[in-house]
Amino acid sequence: MASQLFGPHNQHLKLLGERLGVHINSRGNSVAIQCDDGDEGKCDLASQVLTQLYAMIKKGKSIYPQDVDFACRVLERQPSADVGEVFKGDVYATSGKRTVSPKSLNQREYLDAIRDSDMTFGIGPAGTGKTYLAVAMAVGALARREVKRIVLTRPAVEAGEKLGFLPGDLAEKINPYLRPLYDALHDMLDFSKVEDYQESGIIEIAPLAFMRGRTLNDAFIILDEAQNTTPEQMKMFLTRLGFGSKAVITGDVTQIDLPSHAKSGLLHARRILENVKGVSCIVFDEQDVIRHPLVGRIVRAYDKYEADKG
Repeated sequence: MASQLFGPHNQHLKLLGERLGVHINSRGNSVAIQCDDGDEGKCDLASQVLTQLYAMIKKGKSIYPQDVDFACRVLERQPSADVGEVFKGDVYATSGKRTVSPKSLNQREYLDAIRDSDMTFGIGPAGTGKTYLAVAMAVGALARREVKRIVLTRPAVEAGEKLGFLPGDLAEKINPYLRPLYDALHDMLDFSKVEDYQESGIIEIAPLAFMRGRTLNDAFIILDEAQNTTPEQMKMFLTRLGFGSKAVITGDVTQIDLPSHAKSGLLHARRILENVKGVSCIVFDEQDVIRHPLVGRIVRAYDKYEADKG
């Protein structure tokens, strides 16, 4: 078990040492953690990370290099947290036999909110898993026959060109706007399976305008890039929810691409629905960014720039 905890060639220990700025040496099954004067808290944190990861291994959980960083984030934010409980609750086995599971406290709350609420808002910066986890939950619900279909949609915010003037048929015109949803789906399911589901109508991926006038029963509905909806579009979407359905609305309020005079439907809906029963809202921040570490640094740099500018 020590070899699983330490990682190949002590990779996990090296990552933890670099992450916290401490020196970690191993001999056999023993570990010695050293830190500079005044940094005892970092040694305590490193010890806690290793202790909790070891407890996960004893319960049969595999540990990967990124889990070391995720455990640090969780315990830095909430020292009393149980990392195993945060990571617990695999959502769905992907086509590559991997599992999708929460990697931060907010991600765990997000998944719990989706399970418990009919409508969930996930708001935060890029890379926090808002759309990816929602798609995983949708695919899992479909596999368990909790819903009969999945509907994925996002607003087609045009950059100087009208859809009608773009080349190709309707699918070719709208595909660039919907590509991120396809990417998430193809990570969960085999390519051929996604095609079969689309042909049979079990999975539908369409621009937001296609939702008008419909009532979606027994469906798992995801509205992505919701910051680029107008209040009227958002109200139209929210009232499509039918019996036996769930809706997840995701967006990043710092990435609004609407014309300057237009209000964001996401911000508008968040204020209006704040205390409505059955509606949950989870707000992510830069500590929840799960992509390459550079993404987190980019988010912080932009936040600092905006703060200085403002």
